[in-house]
Amino acid sequence: MESFTNTLRLTRKLAFLTLFLTLTTGNTLAVPVGEDGLHKQDWFALTFKDIGEDIQETADNGKRLVLVFEQPGCSYCAETHETVLSDPEVVNYLNEHFVVVQFNLWGDEEVTDLDGEVLTEKTAAEKWGVMFTPTWVFLPEKIATDMSVKDAAVGAMPGSFGKGTFLDLFTWVYEKGYEGDETFQRYHNRHVEERRAERNG
Repeated sequence: MESFTNTLRLTRKLAFLTLFLTLTTGNTLAVPVGEDGLHKQDWFALTFKDIGEDIQETADNGKRLVLVFEQPGCSYCAETHETVLSDPEVVNYLNEHFVVVQFNLWGDEEVTDLDGEVLTEKTAAEKWGVMFTPTWVFLPEKIATDMSVKDAAVGAMPGSFGKGTFLDLFTWVYEKGYEGDETFQRYHNRHVEERRAERNG
């Protein structure tokens, strides 16, 4: 009986240890959720959401502005935060090259478009054609104030993608691939093949 009890205790300890290791060293990490129901990264920028000012200030610091639209209860947003946006390589690259401003698809915070129109987050999403979450909207370094974000954006990424695709797109945007002849799809495919060759080499 004592042997059975000891075995049961050991089994429980191992189960607890396995759970602990899964939660602390696995591929997903718990990310805090704010009062608005959105997952929060402590490196996201807090701004007045005046897009023209945000672009200028970001460019002055040698970075690019990207807007991310999310909504409460979005499982794809949670997956992106817990896997991709918690990866140190991704975080380091974004912090070095980008400023990320978070938007709530249904939010009421004031937003000033590039053309000067004052909106809310939800009316901005409607005007800019954002329908899915998460959606990342990439802005240029220089702006024309007579157009909206929708017309000025150099690219957008709706949906949740893995680390490789995610980083490839951010790199392509930062390197201004949209100004060249190599589309993102070709750029991404080339880098997928290069990574595969490195692993097999």
